[in-house]
Amino acid sequence: MLTSSDKNNELFLGIDGGGSKCKTIIMNKDNEILGTGMSGPGNPLHGFEQATHSITESAKLALADAGLAHIKLDELVAGVGLAGVNLPGLYEQMAAWQHPFKAMHLATDLLIACLGAHNGSDGAVIIAGTGSCGFVCVDEQHTIVGAHGFPHGDKGSGAWFGLQGVKQVLLSLDGLVAPTLMSAVLLKKLNCKDDTDLVEAVASQKATYYAQQANLVFDAAELGDKVALAIVYEGAEYINAIARTLAEKKPPRMSMLGGLTPRLKSWLAGDIKANLAEPLNPPEVGSILFARQQQAKQSAQ
Repeated sequence: MLTSSDKNNELFLGIDGGGSKCKTIIMNKDNEILGTGMSGPGNPLHGFEQATHSITESAKLALADAGLAHIKLDELVAGVGLAGVNLPGLYEQMAAWQHPFKAMHLATDLLIACLGAHNGSDGAVIIAGTGSCGFVCVDEQHTIVGAHGFPHGDKGSGAWFGLQGVKQVLLSLDGLVAPTLMSAVLLKKLNCKDDTDLVEAVASQKATYYAQQANLVFDAAELGDKVALAIVYEGAEYINAIARTLAEKKPPRMSMLGGLTPRLKSWLAGDIKANLAEPLNPPEVGSILFARQQQAKQSAQ
């Protein structure tokens, strides 16, 4: 007969922390998702305290959702995939965190997305969410394309599209580029009456804020707005270039995921779209696959 501790050993937490949100699932040995939890941003690049708080909160919410609130976090092994930890300094900071779990296996959000999308097998992923990047794993060799962060990188991401929209609206309001449908929509959305109000509203805002403005760019482009179309074409071509660079590694599968995917995918080149396979699992499942792999390696030593 299983004891409570034995049962807990069969449960894993899978955590996916990105620039906009942190999602956690709790899964049993039969790969059934028992509960999910969602909290705030989980990218330590935008704040270590915020990231660790989001990780802990989303894990507690997943346990509560599963009806397992009586189980403590220190009884469970967690796979934790985070944006930002591809930077060595942030990886070391997160790895040194006095986490609340029985064990924590830390990976980049890119690796867990790839593991999830291809059910633990080799493959490539294009991430198009708050940020953007590409990742490929073939024969245990990992290659990252992009992932340089906003605003200096992450072209073709939600944050990039939102920022470009804001910039072009300001230029349009000054009469420096053609009028755009985005102007009235953005001013209304942000409760601004002119360019000065708009500058005040967007000054010093983070990537997540700009990502929230991305949809208005696609809305305008789909209505034929030339200014918005130019933005969408530029962003889509960057994602095409990522896909072609990843394809050079000859991954058996390639998937696209992230919150912007439904809006952006249709704008990609035909050959790129034809080569994209649906992700088999979300990144948080990839976190659990990673944690199980690491636990197995430790047991084998």
